[in-house]
Amino acid sequence: MEFGIDKEKIHIIPMGVDVEPFEMDRSESEQLEILFVGRIARVRRIEILLQAVCKLNIPYHLTIVGGEEKTSSVTRSGYLNELKQLTKQLNLEQKVTYAGKKTPAELKTLYQAADIFAYTSLYENFGQPLLEAAAHGLPIVSTPVGIARDIVIEGETGYQVSDRPEALTDRIEALKDINLRLKMGRRIKDEVKTRFDWERIINQYMNLYRSLS
Repeated sequence: MEFGIDKEKIHIIPMGVDVEPFEMDRSESEQLEILFVGRIARVRRIEILLQAVCKLNIPYHLTIVGGEEKTSSVTRSGYLNELKQLTKQLNLEQKVTYAGKKTPAELKTLYQAADIFAYTSLYENFGQPLLEAAAHGLPIVSTPVGIARDIVIEGETGYQVSDRPEALTDRIEALKDINLRLKMGRRIKDEVKTRFDWERIINQYMNLYRSLS
C-alpha cells in the first residue's frame, strides 16, 4: 500500500495444515510429555526451555526434535552441543531427549505421543511447527511469535509467555491437569480446522484465481 498498490488487490492466504480427523487417545500418564519441534538455532532460545523444565515439580519428559541449522552467515555454530552441555549441567540427561531430524511420518507419531507443545523462539515469520502441534490437538505454551499470536488464546488454547524461564515453568505446571489439557487441545484443534485446514486454504486460492478470470 505504501508503494501505491490498491488495498483491494492485496490478498493474504496463510499456510495450511492437515488436521487430524479424530481425537488423540491421551489418557493420563505418570509424566507430562513436553515436545519442541523446529530447527535447532540460537533464535529458538531452547536454553530457556531447559531452564524452565529444570524447575518443574512434576514428573515430565522433554523431547527436542530438529537438527542444528545456522540462520545466517554470521551465526555461530555449535549451538546443539552447547544445549547438550547445559542439559548435563542441569542434571537433565534422563529427562531430555534430543531426537534429531524426523520424517513427516515420524513427526506425526511424536505429536500424537505428546501432551503439550512448548516454543521459546525470539521471532518467527510463521512457525509451521506451532500449526502442526495445534492440528494434533496439543495445548501450546509459546512466546508471542508468528502464528502463535493467532491461535494461542490465553487460557483457552494455551498460554503466551515471556522469555523468563519461571513464566514458562508456571504455565507448564498448570497443564498437569489432564482435563484442562484435553479441553484446550480440542479448542485449538477446532480453531485450526476452521481457519487453516488445507481444504479451506485451497478454496481461498481457487476463489482468488476465479476472481481474476
